[in-house]
Amino acid sequence: MSDAVFVPPIHEEVPELMSDLVKFLHNDDIQVPHLIRIAIAHYQFEIIHPFLDGNGRMGRLLITLYLVSSCVLERPLLYLSDFFHHHRNLYFDNLMVVREKNDLVQWIKFFLNAIAATADKSTATLNDILKLKSTLEQNIFPALGKRLKAGQAFFAVLFSNPFASSKSVQKITGLSPKAANDLLGKFVELDVLKESTGYQRNRIFVFKSYLDLFNKGEKA
Repeated sequence: MSDAVFVPPIHEEVPELMSDLVKFLHNDDIQVPHLIRIAIAHYQFEIIHPFLDGNGRMGRLLITLYLVSSCVLERPLLYLSDFFHHHRNLYFDNLMVVREKNDLVQWIKFFLNAIAATADKSTATLNDILKLKSTLEQNIFPALGKRLKAGQAFFAVLFSNPFASSKSVQKITGLSPKAANDLLGKFVELDVLKESTGYQRNRIFVFKSYLDLFNKGEKA
C-alpha cells in the first residue's frame, strides 16, 4: 500500500462520509451555485470511493441526476463521461491536486470546462440530428406511397431506438410480418437502415447515420 497513488478512507468511515456528502447536496443554507456544488460533490464522492467497482460511473451519474433534480436540466441529457475519458490524465490529476495541495479552484475550473465543452458538443449533435431528420423526411416520405402512415410511425421511433427488427416494426405499426419486412426493405433501399447481422432470419437493422452523429469528431 505504500506505493499506491491513492488510498481511500477505511471502510468504517464510509457511511459517515457519504452521509455528510448527502447533507451537503441538500443543504439549502449553503449559498453555492449548483454547478459548483456538484463539482465539489463529485470530487468528494470519488475520494470517498464507496464501492469496490463502478465509482467512476456512479460519480458521473450523480452529476446528471443532481442537475436534473435541481432543475438545471429538464432531462438527463448531459453526459460528461466522454470528456473525462478523453482527458483522463487531466481528470485524475485535477482530482489529486485537491487532495494533495488543497487546490479546489483548479478542480472546479476543470469541471466547469468539462460542462461547457460537453454542452457545446450536445448542442451541435442535437442540431445535426434535427438536420438529419428533416433531410430524411423529405427523401423518405414521398417514396413510401401506401406505406406512408406506417413508415412515419416507424421512422419516429428510430430516434429513440435506432435498432429495428421485423418484430419491432410489427409492434410499432401493426403490420403483418410480410408487410413489416417490406417496410424494412424499403428503408434499406432508401439508405436509412443497414442490416447488421448478415443473417437470413432474426435480422437486426441499424440506423447508422443517426448513431454516427454521436461519434462525430471522436477520431479528430
